[in-house]
Amino acid sequence: MTEERLIRQATDVLIENLGIMEATRFFTLSREGRPEPVERHRAWQGDLDKEVFFAEIFGAD
Repeated sequence: MTEERLIRQATDVLIENLGIMEATRFFTLSREGRPEPVERHRAWQGDLDKEVFFAEIFGAD
C-alpha cells in the first residue's frame, strides 16, 4: 500500500467515525507539552551511564 493510499484510508476512517469536525480537531491537536523526539533522546542520553547501558545491551564481562 502506498503512503498516499494509507493516509487517504486513515483519513476516511477518522471522518467516518468521528465526523468531519472532530476529525479536523484531531488533526489540529496541539503537541504542546510533549517533547520533540530529539529533545527526548538528548534528555535520555544526559542521564545515561554508558558503562551500565553497554553492560545491559552486550552483557557484563
